[in-house]
Amino acid sequence: MKFRSRNRVTPEFNMSSMTDIVFLLLIFFVLTSTMVTQNALDINLPKAQGKTENNQNVAVNITKDLAYYIDNEQVDEANLEAQLMQLLGNNENKAIILRAEQGVPIEKAVSVMDIAYRNKFKIVLAVDPK
Repeated sequence: MKFRSRNRVTPEFNMSSMTDIVFLLLIFFVLTSTMVTQNALDINLPKAQGKTENNQNVAVNITKDLAYYIDNEQVDEANLEAQLMQLLGNNENKAIILRAEQGVPIEKAVSVMDIAYRNKFKIVLAVDPK
């Protein structure tokens, strides 16, 4: 006697749940990648353990050829303090993010730190994480 089985297994595979997951991941990565923007020059920073927060206000970059940049705009070293005073003014919440490329003499970075100290600006030295 031949009995029929009531539980039939179909060889089809439903891909709708898999495509939903893929689309959700795609949307997540597209949205998060648009939030990561850098307003900085491409320079090699020294390595360190600390991290800088992403709420930077004014970025001062010093390249290997000792060119000074404030937010991607080249500035003469003599006019650096005047430009920073104009941008930051008397606002206490603003800070300077100092990005000195590897190989820059420490005196150049200290001169920017001295400008920040004299004018009571907050300053953070940016580094690459190890």
